[in-house]
Parts: sequence; C-alpha cells; structure tokens
Amino acid sequence: MVKTKKEKIRLRRWVWIVFIICSGVGLLISEVIIFKWRDDSKQIEEQIDKINDKLDIKVTKNKDSENDEMINPPDNKNSDYWSFIEMPMISVNFNELIEKNSDTVAFVKVNGTKINYPVVQTSDNDYYLGHAFDKSSNNAGWVFMDYRNDIDNLQDNTIIYAHGRIDTTMFGTLKNVLSNNWYKNVENRVIYMSSMNENTMWQIFSVYVIPTETYYLTSSFGSEESKSNFINTIVSRSVHQFNTDVNVGDKLLTLSTCYNEKEKLVLHAKLIKKQTR
Repeated sequence: MVKTKKEKIRLRRWVWIVFIICSGVGLLISEVIIFKWRDDSKQIEEQIDKINDKLDIKVTKNKDSENDEMINPPDNKNSDYWSFIEMPMISVNFNELIEKNSDTVAFVKVNGTKINYPVVQTSDNDYYLGHAFDKSSNNAGWVFMDYRNDIDNLQDNTIIYAHGRIDTTMFGTLKNVLSNNWYKNVENRVIYMSSMNENTMWQIFSVYVIPTETYYLTSSFGSEESKSNFINTIVSRSVHQFNTDVNVGDKLLTLSTCYNEKEKLVLHAKLIKKQTR
C-alpha cells in the first residue's frame, strides 16, 4: 500500500515529536544526574572541612622513640628503604573521628596527592561505596578498608578502596602517581597510615592501570610460592621503576580506585616501619 503525501508528512511529524520528547527526557535525566553529583560533592566537601577542623595530626620525632621498629630491612644498602626510615611519621588522635563514626579504623596519607582521610571498615565492601563518613547516603562514598582485613593483625595484603572522583576528593588524585613529576620527588614514594594502636610507614613499589580484575585484591596467600608469584606479577606491571626490594616476608598495602569504566588504578606499597602508640 503506497502512503499518501499527507500520511508521509504526518509520519515525519510524529517522528520529530518522539525525537523531541526523548531528547527532552534525556536532557532532564542528565540535569538530575548533574545536580545529584554536585550535591554529593558539596556534602562531601562540607564533611571534609568539618573533619579537618577537628583533626589532630602530629608529626612524630624521628629516632627518639623506643617503640620504633624497622620492618624486614633489605640487605641492599642502596635501597631507598634506608632513607625513608629516617623520615618522621604521623600520629592521629582518633577520639573525634571515632565519635563521628565508630567504623573508623585508620587514617591514610599519600604524599603528592590530596589523599588525607580517615579510613572506615564495615562487614562488606559495598556500604561505603554509597555512604559518606557520617553514614549519609552519598554516591561519592568514602575511603574504606576491605572487610577481610584486620588493622590490628595485618594480613599479607591490606586493601583500601575509594571512588576516583573528578572533583579530586576521595581517591580522585591517586592518578597523580602515574606522572613523572610525582615519581621524580622521592619523598612522594611513601604512605603514612595511623591506627589506634600504631603508626606505620609504607614504601611504594608499584603503580599501574589495569582492566578490572580481582587478582591484585588477594588478601592472604596459601603459600610462599603463591605470594612470591603475586609480588613478581604486580612489580612487573608498574609504570615506574622503584628502588624497592620486596619479598614474601613483607606486609603489603594496596590502594585501588576506578580509572575509567573498564580499568582500575592500583598502587602497592610494603610496610617498612611501625611505631607502637
């Protein structure tokens, strides 16, 4: 059946109407998403400001504490390890943080980034993907430790997650570690983590971007061979060559965030110094 000219015009008109309606709905949805993202960011910034106003961080004096302990020192005297252990550490007063959120287990600081946050932990790895430090619903989430880990009894690999926010909050500046400018500053190559019972320093030995997987999120290994293979694998992935000796006797720390929709940005470090509080 051949359509008349009027029918063709009417069909084209309806196609345009449907197109305009769909475009309008799409635009409205986009505006709602943008509004929600901005509102989440504003709430997160307010919480960060409140935390920083009450935050009590002290830089510990070096080599004047009988509680300082070097961890698994390497035989290689040229390793950066020997320079890093001369550096002071940070000590955080947790009273205010725990009063605001009893899930607080640690505080983490990464040099050369804006990562300077209390770390929370709960019974799963989902809750803090969608809740802020005050436990309000927020798509920005918070910095959290894998539920399998124990801050007071470190496993082979302690894992910390957060969203890689484009507003630079949470792990939004972790991407800095991929740049040569970050790498060239040797003092950037350490992570400070403080808990209720001890202050720790970690030496970075690998940073990379990889398609989403779960291998690097292994928290415990059944054998030294398995852990050795793991270490060799993650060292070989690094975009930078760190002067770091890593072996099966080391306790590892992993920071993980989204790099894009299909890839993760990962950082690995090893424990080199701790201080009992």
